[in-house]
Amino acid sequence: MSELVKIESKKLGLWQDRKFLWLIASVALVAVFEFLSLMGEDYKLNRVIALPFFAALILAVGWQTLWKGLKALAKLNFRSINLLMTIAVIGAFYLGEYEEAAVVIVLFSLGERLESFGIQSSKSALQALVDRTPKTALIRREKAEQDLTLEEIKVGDILIIKPSDMIALDAEVTIGASSVDESTITGEPLPKDKHIGDKIFAGTLNMQGYLEAKVLKTAKDTTLAKIIETTFAATKTKAETQKFIETFASYYTPSIIVIAALLVIIPTLFFGAAFNPWFEQAITILVIACPCALVISTPISIYAAIGNASAKGALVKGGKYIEAIGRIKAVAMDKTRTLTYGKPKVTDVIPFGEPPREPFRGCAAGIESFWEHPLANAIVAAAHAENIDLHQVKNFQAVMGKGAKADCVVCYDKHHCIGKLPFITEEHDVQDEIVRKVEELQKQGKTSIVISSHDGVEGVIALTDEIKTESRATVAELRKLGVETIMLTGDNHAPAQSVAKEVGITEVRAEMLPEHKADAIKELLQKYGATAMVGDGVNDAPALALSSVGIAMGAAGSDTGIKAAPIAILNDRLELIPYLVRLGRKTISTIKINTTLAVATKLVFIILAILGVSSLAMAIFADVGITVLVILNSLRLLRFK
Repeated sequence: MSELVKIESKKLGLWQDRKFLWLIASVALVAVFEFLSLMGEDYKLNRVIALPFFAALILAVGWQTLWKGLKALAKLNFRSINLLMTIAVIGAFYLGEYEEAAVVIVLFSLGERLESFGIQSSKSALQALVDRTPKTALIRREKAEQDLTLEEIKVGDILIIKPSDMIALDAEVTIGASSVDESTITGEPLPKDKHIGDKIFAGTLNMQGYLEAKVLKTAKDTTLAKIIETTFAATKTKAETQKFIETFASYYTPSIIVIAALLVIIPTLFFGAAFNPWFEQAITILVIACPCALVISTPISIYAAIGNASAKGALVKGGKYIEAIGRIKAVAMDKTRTLTYGKPKVTDVIPFGEPPREPFRGCAAGIESFWEHPLANAIVAAAHAENIDLHQVKNFQAVMGKGAKADCVVCYDKHHCIGKLPFITEEHDVQDEIVRKVEELQKQGKTSIVISSHDGVEGVIALTDEIKTESRATVAELRKLGVETIMLTGDNHAPAQSVAKEVGITEVRAEMLPEHKADAIKELLQKYGATAMVGDGVNDAPALALSSVGIAMGAAGSDTGIKAAPIAILNDRLELIPYLVRLGRKTISTIKINTTLAVATKLVFIILAILGVSSLAMAIFADVGITVLVILNSLRLLRFK
């Protein structure tokens, strides 16, 4: 059976669970006897038969609850839910209401089982990460193939990855080409092409070709391992709402025990009322007051939301951050590698001279091919894209921070300089027309590279950082959600304003060092309230830490990116930010609905019990019913889009 089939079968496992089926059968059985008891004494089981029969049923179904309750009593732990149930069962037996005692324990056990299933289901997306991790891998050592456990594989070993194999470790492709499904890591549905030199990640699926790859990280240090570790740690980081509810429940439960005791003591000791009727109402209060639905109202919602975000490629490190992203009023964004790809792209090619010398692009690309600078790479890539032949050059000389010189073998004017305008003016005369054009391009936020020979400037190549296609839509979507967007960037004012205008951002702060961004976050927190910071997780670390919730972009493969912020977007998809805001808001509203339903139901039935018009059966059915509603409502977050 494939790993995915196994995972799906686990998700459907409730009706294959023996304990759940046994509880359903027990509920059906006690429901029959409860119905008969409501029809009158003539239909009840004989006391001699009923006592051992229901005692055996209660012990078979709820012995763990009773044992935990007795241990809580021994420790005088009146905050225990199990103690409430134990008192209720013992009280019902004292009253001779054996059917009621069985109903209490069976439905409580069923509620606990449903709660456990709800939490398990809400964590299913997280558990899938663990289930998909291979335990062994085929490697090549000393020209021999070996199948080893992941713990035996070292950095530098060569992985052998065949079509349809799950990739076991983070590695770099050394032989072959293929398409790899990276949805486990990034949430992206479309496979990515992989060639020699590309990185591949543990837990992703090789779709087609044969690959060999050099191991970059051991099993415990892979990107997938870090995601799993961080994600499961997130489920232990409690939301603020959850902390409040748990604190409230710790005082609420003993308070209910006191109220139940007073409900018996006051009428019987001070007003001479019969003991048994008031004792039954006290037991009813204990049952309906059980805070199961209230306690689980938050964690299931949080687990479901974290699982949903994880499946989309967003790693959320705790429930409090799901709540925090849902409350933000403003988002501060870095420019480079957040709103833009962080890779320069050629936008304008302007030839000069009489006549204009278009072949200068081949010469420029030929010289730049000796560099590893991003601007040089972009010029060479643009030439290749347009099938322009690169000119052969010699005597290449790099001038750090300025440009380069070389002799072109192809061009008539052999000696050439290429670089920023100030560097060109050091070597050659530059016409005013060139200066005006460079200044014009600079106002547009573009970087100008000038190429010149002894005879004058041959042309200008303008480049700009390419804006992500989803940036404008993301800013617009945030505005619809009532969230202000501010740009904080270390880049110059001209390119910052140009990108801001293109994507629809009106508030721009440029030429900012990391400490300046941190100061800006403090100002935005005072101006707008809850503010998120979005950056690449390295130089934005101070701002990410000071914001209400920091979001690191493009964290896949980066330990720093995964650790730097409370939320890490692994696939670099900017449009996940408004999705996370909506998910956070939906999670908060779901928790509010859950707690309101739970508290309202408790209050109604407590009042009915005090008035003497409730019963144990009504109380426990209401308690289990509201628990089921809370679970189902929370699990809807798994399907939130």
